[in-house]
Amino acid sequence: MLTTHILGFPRIGSQRELKFAVEQFWRGELDQAGLEAKGRELRLRHWQWQQAAGLRFVSVGDFSYYDQMLDTTALLGALPARFGFDARTLSRSQYFELARGNAAQPACEMTKWFDTNYHFLKPEFDHASRFDGGPQWLLDELREARLAGFSAKVQLCGPLTLLKLARVQGIAPLALLPRLLPAYVRLLKQLLAEGSEWVQLDEPILGLDLDAQWLAAFAPVYRELAEAHPRILLASYFSGVAERAELLKTLPVAGLHLDAVRAPQQLDAFIDWPVGKVLSVGIVDGRNVWKTDLDAALDVLAPLHARLGDNLWLGSSSSLLHVPTDLDQETKLGDEIRDGLSFAKQKLGELSTLARALCLGRSVCFQTLEANRTALARFRALPKRHNAEVAARLAALPEFERGLSYAERALLQRERLHLPLLPTTTIGSFPQTATIRAQRAAFKRGELSATDYTAAMQAEIAQAVAKQEALGIDVLVHGEAERSDMVDYFAEQLAGVAVCQHGWVQSYGSRCVKPPLIWGDVSRPTAMTVDWTRYAQSLTQLPMKGMLTGPVTLVQWAFVRDDKPRAEVAYQMALALRDEVAELDAAGIAVIQIDEPAFREGLPLQRADWPAYLDWAVTTFKLAAAGARPETQIHTHMCYSEFEDILPAIAAMDADVITIETSRSAMTLLDAFGEFAYPNEIGPGVYDIHSPRVPPVAEMTALLEKALQVIPAERLWVNPDCGLKTRAWPETEAALQNMLAATRQIRARLARGEAAPATAASSLAGHAHGGCGCAHGEAE
Repeated sequence: MLTTHILGFPRIGSQRELKFAVEQFWRGELDQAGLEAKGRELRLRHWQWQQAAGLRFVSVGDFSYYDQMLDTTALLGALPARFGFDARTLSRSQYFELARGNAAQPACEMTKWFDTNYHFLKPEFDHASRFDGGPQWLLDELREARLAGFSAKVQLCGPLTLLKLARVQGIAPLALLPRLLPAYVRLLKQLLAEGSEWVQLDEPILGLDLDAQWLAAFAPVYRELAEAHPRILLASYFSGVAERAELLKTLPVAGLHLDAVRAPQQLDAFIDWPVGKVLSVGIVDGRNVWKTDLDAALDVLAPLHARLGDNLWLGSSSSLLHVPTDLDQETKLGDEIRDGLSFAKQKLGELSTLARALCLGRSVCFQTLEANRTALARFRALPKRHNAEVAARLAALPEFERGLSYAERALLQRERLHLPLLPTTTIGSFPQTATIRAQRAAFKRGELSATDYTAAMQAEIAQAVAKQEALGIDVLVHGEAERSDMVDYFAEQLAGVAVCQHGWVQSYGSRCVKPPLIWGDVSRPTAMTVDWTRYAQSLTQLPMKGMLTGPVTLVQWAFVRDDKPRAEVAYQMALALRDEVAELDAAGIAVIQIDEPAFREGLPLQRADWPAYLDWAVTTFKLAAAGARPETQIHTHMCYSEFEDILPAIAAMDADVITIETSRSAMTLLDAFGEFAYPNEIGPGVYDIHSPRVPPVAEMTALLEKALQVIPAERLWVNPDCGLKTRAWPETEAALQNMLAATRQIRARLARGEAAPATAASSLAGHAHGGCGCAHGEAE
């Protein structure tokens, strides 16, 4: 039989067992021994599934209590010096302090793993960094697998990807190789001594636009590593590496893994793979939930098998970390949707079927292959998978420009809204209290009637409106009490989209998200937010924002059908949102926010692919926003501070107001907006909502002073960094009180004609701890 393997397995458990255990440990309700027992239980279960499916290796090194990049940093002994921890004696509590921060130090910086919605913790290196070894956790897990009778392949982040993704200060990243490589060599020798037959080193940066210096580093690095462990599987994924084929063929590694889902065309460049080396083909999708078309996969694999024989390995395209754990948990999804689905556990079986069919012939697997054909045929023939009305709308797209320029719209909006200088607002959500969650759960269980649930949510909305009026906020939000999640809420109401019951995927640490399934053509059967927003507006004379999630984010944070281009799905989503925008506008809502926190995340990994993505991403946003009249103000919100290279595209979106995260970098992002001369209004966040800390008035005042050095006062808004869903009411009100006090101070100074201090907020920059603070995930 051919070797089958995966690049990693989800660790949270099919019922999020790891999440709950970790949070119990944080609350002091579970000791370290109890936490580690839960970890062993989950690893054993997942290894048993992999072995039972017939995989040659189980995956070791993919398990983590928070993040495996942090694990790698600890394993190598290169912890951030600012914490003062000894890597060799690192405790679990100290480990979590690195991830979450403590009273003295902010947490390690967090950002997204390439173009996924998984967040990793960036290593912090400098000229003094040492790589002297750390805890033996990985070796312990390898021994654990061997003692349980499993043949294991260890997974590690490769040294070049580790350096490329790290935050390195005071020294060129590649200059750290003479210190880093001996640590990898030492570790590889330890793994070999412990019986690890193969080690998988992940180098996904191979799919990025690398300069000659980084490419030249691969040959000497892997020569040295291959001497320490003769069986290294070099793994690339998320992008094609055909242009690196000649380099990869000459590297002294025992095998190479390619992503044949994201870039199937690259296989042609490796058909003459060197004799005696393994070529691992990632043929089962590690990023999406759709069932593998086994016949089509076999057609791709057959010529490679004829050429390579047993040196062909079959694997997942990437780690299965990015998909839910077990489809068997989805008892409420209809069979017609389940026909098209395959979660992590089910993908193991797909790999084994492909290996058996290649080696023994398709006739041996006739029943399994026929069942696969039948299920896919039923799924593809679903009545609403292809909607003629949606197709007709796409064929005759309406106008996507607002009709007037921003300058012309701004005049109309000022006349309509009567806002003061430096208008204040929030990003959309307010605290989702235990009471709100209990009421929603009771409603879903049928224990609370629709009438009673509506009354309960209206009471929460009324409270949020009253609190905002008391604080003195200028543009209000209704607080989103009725929304379980900023994506799920809309997914539940859109045709062509399904929501899972237990389809949880780890986003970061103990935080999980439940991406919806876009299985068919998307349309909006009825209004989704209008009644709630109209009710909230009836409670106040102040402007009330209508709150929507934008088309790019609704697509990016979902599992998207694989039979149509992602751009086409985004256009369908934009048309549905356009209808919602138009109804909000007709209902008298003067401000509508269309959030796009995933706009930057969706950017392709290679620059050559950027223009096509940015074209449809910008156009779909504008298509949705154009449902409003020019006098209605359109806002958008974006997360992440890596906008500098796509500012022309952000400006092309032509939102009247954009709100962004900037407080953690002390407004440094605004320098880029200023240099670019961003033409519309902007609300840089003046405090970080990721922490329960309440910033003092002076701190927010200093940030606003700095913002005014870049953005004219008539185009500057004041707001928090992100939604307040995860915070509690006492800290929320205290922080907003300080925000309003800071705003009043700045307004008074401007009224007196005083100049802003030249060095305002110069000492406020710190470590960015982040990821998306938007109200996404785990609201149930």
